[in-house]
Amino acid sequence: MTRQRTFHKKASAARHGVCRQILLCVGIAAALGSWTNAFASASADASPVAASGADASASNGYADFDRSMLSGSGQNTTDLSRFEHGNPVLPGSYNTDIYLNNVWIGRSDVRFAATTANASAIPCVDQKLLDQLRVKPAKLSDDIKARLADPKGCVSIGDLIPSATMTFDMSQLRLDASVPQAYLGQMPRGYVSPQYWDAGVPAALLNYNFNSYHLDSQGQSQTTSYLGLNSGLNLGPWYFREDAAVNWESATPTTPSRRQWQNIQAYVQRDLSSLQAMLTIGDSYTDGAVFDSYGIRGVQLGTDDRMRPQSLQGYAPVVHGVAQTNAKVTVRQNGMVIYETTVSPGPFSINDLYPIGYGGNLLVTVTEADGRVSNFTVPYASVAQLLRPNITRFDIAVGELRDASIHDKPAVLQATVQHGFSNLLTGYAGIVGSQGYGAALVGAAVNTHFGAFALDVTQANTHIPGYAAQSGQSLRVTYSKIIPSTQTTFSVAAYSYSTGGFLSVTQAAEAREYAREGVNAFTIVPQTSIPTIDGITEVSALSPAQQALLAGGSFTTNPISATGVQRQRNTFTLSLSQPLGHNGGSIYANVSASDYWNQHGNDTQFQVGYNGHIHQLGYSISATRTVDPLGRYDNEYLVSFTLPLGHSEHSPVFTLNVGHDQSTGAQDQAMVNGTLGADNQFNYGATATHNGDGGGNAGSVNVGYRSPYAVVSASYGDGSGYSQASVGASGSVIAHPGGVTFGQPIGDTVGIIYVPGAAGARLNNSAGARIDSFGYAVVPYLLPYQLNTIQIDPKGLPLDVQLDATSAQVAPYAGAVVMLKFKTKNGRVLIVRARLENGQTLPFGAEVFDDKGASLGVVGQSGQILLRGVESAGRLTARWQDDSGAAHACSFPYQAPVLPRGKHASADEISVTCSQASPDMAMTSMQGK
Repeated sequence: MTRQRTFHKKASAARHGVCRQILLCVGIAAALGSWTNAFASASADASPVAASGADASASNGYADFDRSMLSGSGQNTTDLSRFEHGNPVLPGSYNTDIYLNNVWIGRSDVRFAATTANASAIPCVDQKLLDQLRVKPAKLSDDIKARLADPKGCVSIGDLIPSATMTFDMSQLRLDASVPQAYLGQMPRGYVSPQYWDAGVPAALLNYNFNSYHLDSQGQSQTTSYLGLNSGLNLGPWYFREDAAVNWESATPTTPSRRQWQNIQAYVQRDLSSLQAMLTIGDSYTDGAVFDSYGIRGVQLGTDDRMRPQSLQGYAPVVHGVAQTNAKVTVRQNGMVIYETTVSPGPFSINDLYPIGYGGNLLVTVTEADGRVSNFTVPYASVAQLLRPNITRFDIAVGELRDASIHDKPAVLQATVQHGFSNLLTGYAGIVGSQGYGAALVGAAVNTHFGAFALDVTQANTHIPGYAAQSGQSLRVTYSKIIPSTQTTFSVAAYSYSTGGFLSVTQAAEAREYAREGVNAFTIVPQTSIPTIDGITEVSALSPAQQALLAGGSFTTNPISATGVQRQRNTFTLSLSQPLGHNGGSIYANVSASDYWNQHGNDTQFQVGYNGHIHQLGYSISATRTVDPLGRYDNEYLVSFTLPLGHSEHSPVFTLNVGHDQSTGAQDQAMVNGTLGADNQFNYGATATHNGDGGGNAGSVNVGYRSPYAVVSASYGDGSGYSQASVGASGSVIAHPGGVTFGQPIGDTVGIIYVPGAAGARLNNSAGARIDSFGYAVVPYLLPYQLNTIQIDPKGLPLDVQLDATSAQVAPYAGAVVMLKFKTKNGRVLIVRARLENGQTLPFGAEVFDDKGASLGVVGQSGQILLRGVESAGRLTARWQDDSGAAHACSFPYQAPVLPRGKHASADEISVTCSQASPDMAMTSMQGK
């Protein structure tokens, strides 16, 4: 721990001014002296000193100054010499976070040793630390090998690798190693070894989401409530999860009250890190990478891409090249630098580029040590099917088809595989089989200068009772491209064509269900045959039974028996964006169109719009076409303006929407929304709405609060002939080895932070999250298998609580509840005014120890000492040396004022007399550290 030093500031203003001028001069002289020494040392031979961590007095950070210029230092000139060497590290073992070239490697104990009495301790490198750093030193001498094998020896990293250095941040317990790339093992960026993955602790967790809505309309009132529950139990590597929901509806004059409980899914999962895959037993969904995704109840084993470093997730090409010297390689995309590294002479490859959107060719620049520059281009465009070279994905699922509309759940088996053969080519294939159904797919994805293409063909055969055998094919083409010259982005453009006999596995199961119900499996009521009444589709006014009668079938509570399977023929989707210059805004379009073999007309939906801004005023224009379950289209047009009402962080935002749609007519809406609080934990809003065509006016208000333990909200609205009110709450409850902790809504992977005595401290990782009165807090979202840094803001901590570290890092398994314990020290905070028996103040810079020999700090000006973490009472010893090197010591008892029950300590001031003690006692205190 770093020593606490303070200079009390209650002396006269005049003396302060003089001291500041003297100290400023001393600082300038010290800096100039250190630069002169450093330059002279570098001219001789700087590398061995930096690499080996030699005597501090001969290396960086040394400053020789006249100590007599410091007030009160005349009695302690020899002992102050240690401050000439920067902030020294004492010998010992430190549990520290280890970084290699600014990338976290792991956390472990590292031994520090001092080569001479005046030197700061340096980290000792052993074979374990070398293996952890994954560095490859050149051929080592016999002497170095012997020192590595000696448990009492100390080898610096500079002795092993030329130009390699290590620096230690005591306050953060962080050890940074800087090693030239030539000596590094080739590991991708963001890699975290599986040996550092944390499976977490046994825990039970519950995530809840409650909402209650009350409506009064036309003289009737009704309350509906919803409670969603996501529960889990973690036991070792097995994680159990269940999703359920309950709905309540109050009675009305025409309907009784009712309550419905629904189990959505339940499963148990564990990871198989050797396969980079996840095993799931129970309810799950297929991944949708090859075939369309669907629900399955059974067993699924599939690749989990999250187990790869983020630099290997998604698609990006491998960059190959040749360097003539130690060269700098820079990779640019669309004019922006996305990667830069230094490579050794010879062939090189860069395979850990982070996924960078859907495309944009890569410009690679190789700058040689002698100044030569060469450039080449690597084509890059991506579609979902593309994988990096030598990456393989697979998914195997066995069980029964899970679909709420199908009574007789058929067994189903699916297996898919994808493999990246090169930068240009990825192949994929799959099979799926079920009762009376079988399909096979084969396809390939290609990366070219003209964009990324994927093409696949599926052959499907279906047997339906009472029908002829169905056989058909489906062809799918996907395209993606960014045009750099115009910045046009075709993020997804896909087209598929299916023959009349093609069915997917879910469509085949639905068709077989229809056949068992005695309904024509492929008859759909034509949209053009549905009559209208005063321009309104007639079926919208009919009950489900009447709609079924109109369709020629019998009514049943199972909705599948009222319709038939839609046999898709053509499908087209497009997502396009186009910026219009630096200040010209941008346009976008999302379009989907489908038609069917057994239905007249087509289903076309779109959303097109323009976004722009003039200074702080933002505006947008959009047109949207939607379709309801009855096949009716609704075209909506909207013009929107947004304007911040001020320049502060919490300035509200005003929004004006002017819209029109076919179903409700014109509608004007004005809104004001904003946030309050240091963490933006409060939010509020108000809305006023005017509906044309006699719809009247309406208004509503809403408020919300994100507390450390839950998120709550409420709203109220009033309109023509109705009023509504609602309340909501969401949060989590986690039972763990330390107790039960309440928190904000959580994701799949969470953390529990334990900081004893630090109630009220904030977590920088989650807005509004704070340490509770028991010392625990919930980190609601963590990235599985990736390095997560958890930071605690010590601002606002009681003075009697000290943190050994303010951050920690963890790489959890997916679904884990990991526990991170931060060490704290509790003790009183005292400002001691100490004088010797002869009335003189204690020498400036004298070191103060407790009765266990632990250093608590140093004496400041006027004999004042700031002590943190001390007991309420005890005896302390001060030690110093005079000009002749003679040791002196004195000791004094102290008694802190009594604290009221439940109150935290403040910085109390006491005055003491320090009685002379024997130098032997002082030396004993020093040796006890």
